[in-house]
Amino acid sequence: MNRQLSELSASELNEAIDDTNFPQSHAMSRQRNSSVCSTSSNSAVMGLSDSVRSLSNLENELQVDETQTCKDQSNNIENVNDANPRSKPIGFMRREHPTTLLKMNGSVEGKFDVPGTPKTPRTSTTPGHENCTFHHDLELDHKPPTREALLPEMARSYRLLLGSLGEDPDRQGLLKTPERAAKAMLFFTKGYDQSLEEALNGAVFDEDHDEMVVVKDIEMFSMCEHHLVPFYGKVSIGYLPCKKILGLSKLARIVEIFSRRLQVQERLTKQIAVAVTQAVQPAGVAVVIEGVHMCMVMRGVQKINSKTVTSTMLGVFRDDPKTREEFLNLVTSK
Repeated sequence: MNRQLSELSASELNEAIDDTNFPQSHAMSRQRNSSVCSTSSNSAVMGLSDSVRSLSNLENELQVDETQTCKDQSNNIENVNDANPRSKPIGFMRREHPTTLLKMNGSVEGKFDVPGTPKTPRTSTTPGHENCTFHHDLELDHKPPTREALLPEMARSYRLLLGSLGEDPDRQGLLKTPERAAKAMLFFTKGYDQSLEEALNGAVFDEDHDEMVVVKDIEMFSMCEHHLVPFYGKVSIGYLPCKKILGLSKLARIVEIFSRRLQVQERLTKQIAVAVTQAVQPAGVAVVIEGVHMCMVMRGVQKINSKTVTSTMLGVFRDDPKTREEFLNLVTSK
C-alpha cells in the first residue's frame, strides 16, 4: 500500500478514505460479505492499518509538493494572513480558501466594479437631492425632473382620453387641447412643489402683541380629489400671537400652498391651521372655510346654492368659548 498517489486507482483511494472515516462500518460490511468470519476480520484489520499508512503517506507527499509553491507565493500568503489570520494552509483536505467577508448588514466587504451598481446610494438627505419629489435611491445618474418634464406624458394621456370619448384629437379645435389641459392641471396642483419655508421667506417678526389677528375672505381655488373638478370659496384665519407675528400676505400664501393640490375641504382646513401653528407657535389658531363644490353643483345632486363650511380650532380657540365666539363674530360680520 506504500505506493505513489498516481499509482492508486480511484476505487483504492475511495476505499482508503472510507476505511479511515468509517472503519467499523466498512469492516462490518466486509464481514457480512465473507464466508469465513475470522479470516475476514483479520483482513479488515490489516487492510485498515495499510489504508491509514497509505493516507498518511499521501498527506506527506502533498505537503512536500506544496512546499515549493508556498515559498514562491510567500509574500502573497503573508499579506493574506495579516489581513485574515484564519486563511492559512493547515493540511490536506482542511485548507481554508480566502472568501469574501460579509458585513453584519449583508453588504459585501470590498470594492466591486459591477456595471450598473450605484457607487453611492442617494437618499433624500444627500446634498442636491433634498427637494426631490420623484426620488429613487438606486438611480445612478439621478436628476430630479421638473414639472415641465411631465407635460409630454400628461398630454399623451389627455389625447387618449379625448379619443376614448369618441372625439377626434386631430381636429382643429382639439389639436392643442391635450397640451393646454396638461399645463392647466400642473397649475391647479402647483402646491405640491411649494413648501412652508419658501412661502414664509423669513417673514416672521418679533413683536410684543398678544391680541387676535384675523385675515378673512381669502379667495381659495382647489381640486376635488374624488372627481377632479374644482371647488372654490373663502378662507378666514385668526391666531393669537405669542411674541411673534406673521406677515399678513403669508397667510394668503399658506392658503395657496395647500389649496393648489388634490384636496378635500376638511383636510385643507386642518392643514392651514397646522401650518400657521408651525410658523409662529401662537397661543391658538382658528380657520374657517366656506366652499362651493362643483361635484355637487354640475353633477350628482346638482344643488347650485349649497355651500360647505368647515372649521378647525386649535389652542385657546378650542378651549375658550369666548375667544372662539369673538373670532366667529369677526369672521361673519360685514
